[in-house]
Amino acid sequence: MTPDSTPAVPATHRVLLLNSTRDPYDITVVEQPTPQAGPGSAIIQILGASVLTFGGKVFSGQIPYPYPTPFVPGSSAIARVAAVGPDATTLEVGQLVFFDCFIHGRDNPNSLILHGLYSGFDAGSNKLMENEWRNSTYAEYCKVPLENCFPLDERRLLGNPADGGFGYSTADLMFLHTISIPMGGLRDVGVRAGEKVIIAPATGAFGSAAVVAALAMGAQVIAVGRNLEALEKIKLLSPEGRVRTVQNTGDVAHDVQELTKFGPANVFFDISPGEAAKSTHFTSCIQALGRGGRVSLMGAFMELTLPLMSMLQNDISVKAKWMYTKEDMRYIIQLAEAGYLKLGQAGGIQTATLFPLEQFEAAFDAAAKTGPCMQTIFVP
Repeated sequence: MTPDSTPAVPATHRVLLLNSTRDPYDITVVEQPTPQAGPGSAIIQILGASVLTFGGKVFSGQIPYPYPTPFVPGSSAIARVAAVGPDATTLEVGQLVFFDCFIHGRDNPNSLILHGLYSGFDAGSNKLMENEWRNSTYAEYCKVPLENCFPLDERRLLGNPADGGFGYSTADLMFLHTISIPMGGLRDVGVRAGEKVIIAPATGAFGSAAVVAALAMGAQVIAVGRNLEALEKIKLLSPEGRVRTVQNTGDVAHDVQELTKFGPANVFFDISPGEAAKSTHFTSCIQALGRGGRVSLMGAFMELTLPLMSMLQNDISVKAKWMYTKEDMRYIIQLAEAGYLKLGQAGGIQTATLFPLEQFEAAFDAAAKTGPCMQTIFVP
């Protein structure tokens, strides 16, 4: 164990408890018994947990996500292993890990939850969140599945650059969560080094993370958005010029002309919010693809009208993706440890603020106001 490794697990710990869905928040910081590790689980000490841009709306009931109450909300986290169950084979106490909040049912991979946020699509998913995995990471300690703890090379990621490390902070590592979602869609359509990838919209939390992900994969990026100032910030993510920008004007013919100035694109990746379902960028970006182009849809969450004739003529394939796989998560960590995925200041990524649990309202408010490649983090 390193000098700052996790001490013995205390009998109680502080948690952010969501008592009920109400606007304004019905949330309190309380002491609870610390969970114990059993077969298939680990207890982790939370060093930092991601705050989603829309988290405040979810936990105040403005966005009606299904989850049990009362419960401890949360998200993915950077943590240290505090205890492990008897069937752990490689995880060790004190080890630095990334905890992935996307939990699958062990006896049914179709039962899926987002730990601390969303209780899934079926009765099996609901059972996971209502019982064993009810309480999440907005807490000092958390019980999690062994298979959702991904070991991190601490010496490489946090170490001194003079000794071959990257000098990241644990807060810098938290961006692995934001980037995991678009990485799932990009890998799902097989993005390869050197390909041109259109990302739209590219200026939100997950769109800007998609740009970072595509660059780490060796792709060229055409970033699309309405806000020119935000697009200029996205362009700075690649000083070597692998990011070009195109404003979405709503004029399909004009936008296609601008997009194709860089030659036919190979991939169009979309992660639009629901209100963008009728946006013209779906048509313009698909029409800017070359023959055999691929489309990855991760956003909108509504019925879309796509340019079918253009898609038929150019053999365009479309795949929809919710979240990512564990292999995607391992790949992201591998890219970070190899230096292809740059985090923190080196990658143009900012941590807006670190918040203690007691400042949950300020944390949710700050997260809602963050710009491209910015993150907000709870530090219990």
